[in-house]
Amino acid sequence: MAERLRREELDALSSSLLHWQVEGDRLKREWRFKDFSEAFSFMTRVALLAETMQHHPNWSNVYNRVSIELTTHDLGGLSDLDVQLARCIDGLS
Repeated sequence: MAERLRREELDALSSSLLHWQVEGDRLKREWRFKDFSEAFSFMTRVALLAETMQHHPNWSNVYNRVSIELTTHDLGGLSDLDVQLARCIDGLS
């Protein structure tokens, strides 16, 4: 079961998830790819990963850009599951 992050854990995220920003109760990151096909391919890999983890991102895609926001709605904020998913997504990019 996911656990909501404590304040000190939130503060430490900037050093452990270098490309992600904490904004309120969300982790956010944006990618730019060569074209739409590369962006969509990345999204497909993330979708399969998220389904395996049963934790799904809020995201959008415009041509070669993909934006992802992570939060745990059931807990009303960021959880260890969001951090784990962010690290796994980083491994895909």
